[in-house]
Amino acid sequence: MNSDPKNNIIELHIDITQDHIDQKLSALEILVNQSQLSKQKLKDAMSKGAVWLSRTHDSTTAKPIRRKNVKLALANQLHLYYNPSVLQYSPDSPILISDEKDYSVWDKPYGVWSHGTKWGDHSSIGRLVEKHFDYARQSYLVHRLDRAANGLIIIAHNKKVARLLSDRFADRQVDKVYQARVQGHFQFEQTIDQAIDDKTAISHVSLIYYDESQNQSMLKVQIETGRKHQIRKHLASVGFPIIGDRLYGNGKEQDLDLQLTAFELRFVCPITKERKHYQITR
Repeated sequence: MNSDPKNNIIELHIDITQDHIDQKLSALEILVNQSQLSKQKLKDAMSKGAVWLSRTHDSTTAKPIRRKNVKLALANQLHLYYNPSVLQYSPDSPILISDEKDYSVWDKPYGVWSHGTKWGDHSSIGRLVEKHFDYARQSYLVHRLDRAANGLIIIAHNKKVARLLSDRFADRQVDKVYQARVQGHFQFEQTIDQAIDDKTAISHVSLIYYDESQNQSMLKVQIETGRKHQIRKHLASVGFPIIGDRLYGNGKEQDLDLQLTAFELRFVCPITKERKHYQITR
């Protein structure tokens, strides 16, 4: 067991033994005995994706379990990743922009993760979308949007469509347009092609408007590639870090949300072959 008593963090890895099988103990009962946490806390952790089961000792087989009576077998391994601060975190809910049945388009708020972690997935876009549909649909992430950013994101509801849409993004067949608010007067339209992690990265930047009273510029950024933190890195590289950027921006703005919004997506639907256009405003 790994733990951090100061922060009430517990990490447990429990081998399922013949004794567990003979006593017909449930996963919940085993965790109560080993962790000293209450059943209620453990049920909450289960529902939020912090309890995992691997069918063998191969960690690649581990999957989150959400039912207390999931069937256990000899040589299974039960995993608990209990972090109260993670489990208590509750972001705003995403807003449904369009339900296309095989996929849906959402306005993701600040603070929602693209992916869950072993410590919980309840704050991930996929899990929140499944909750919106009363868990009647599966969710497959098509593309990423930083936790600190907000705006349009697409979630597929079956593996085939997830692959088709992901291919659209990978093949640069999706027009992705963002709005970014920066400090200062950005005056000249430009293309930034500074490589990121030794990979090609291209961003086209232009001014939407300049707010003279605050000395801030609202920018339109269209990206051809989708590298991690591409817009944030590119704008910082030319002296215009995004307001609220804790990684590449100014320390005095650290209490602000990142002023970056994915506000427009255009692509040809791989299913209907129709031209799709989604846009939000802030």
